[in-house]
Amino acid sequence: MQSLEKTSRVLDLFTPERPEWSITEVARAIGIAKSSAFGLLNSLAEVGILQRSGRGRFRIGWRVASLARVLLDTEPVVRIASAHMDRLVRQYGETVHLATLQRGRVVYLDKREGTHAVRVAITNVGAELPPHGSGVGKVLLAHAPKHEVELVLERYGLPKLTERTITDRDTFLKELERVRALGYAYDLGETIDDLCCVAAPIFNHAGVNVAAISFSVPAYRFQRQQAAYRNVILETARRISVELLHEEEESRWRRHKSA
Repeated sequence: MQSLEKTSRVLDLFTPERPEWSITEVARAIGIAKSSAFGLLNSLAEVGILQRSGRGRFRIGWRVASLARVLLDTEPVVRIASAHMDRLVRQYGETVHLATLQRGRVVYLDKREGTHAVRVAITNVGAELPPHGSGVGKVLLAHAPKHEVELVLERYGLPKLTERTITDRDTFLKELERVRALGYAYDLGETIDDLCCVAAPIFNHAGVNVAAISFSVPAYRFQRQQAAYRNVILETARRISVELLHEEEESRWRRHKSA
């Protein structure tokens, strides 16, 4: 278990801002002996999780991309949501996101770029963002267990992303209560200035909030059609949830039949 924890801590170091690390840097960053870092990094390189980029330096390996493709291609919520996301872009021309919560961060599972000129560059598939500013993040935290929310707040806090970001703990917890009651969440320029979002939860057969889907719209367009965007994203999330339920029921029936 200690080895798995160390591996996780090493992999967390690799980010778009700093994609390459040396053995000495890793040892210093996670507080282990240089010899331990040497063994760990080389073991990860042997199985393709990391790759050597120079003498004593490492980057993320291509096997990670292969594993990510397998995950995205076989994850039911991604597959089912895909056609719905295409339809939303055709009808509204706005950017659509599908995201989940992973270790206290929003992870973007899929994205459909809108047909308008404005692009949302920081939310590509696989990107991670703090959850407290975004509509999808609020939705996912609102339906997460209370202890998980507390851990996220303790670990990451509520950093200021824009002038409109909620940075007060009590205010944010009240916002999550409001999101649970309403069934949707807004991001009104809280992650990116002049960009608004509305997000709704997607539930699996057990009633667990496994993902969230959202529109991302420039503020001037969002204000004109806020209710329409909200209603369609709520209905789309409901449809995806129903399809997930039906797929699980069919899967259980097939398993029972073959038993």
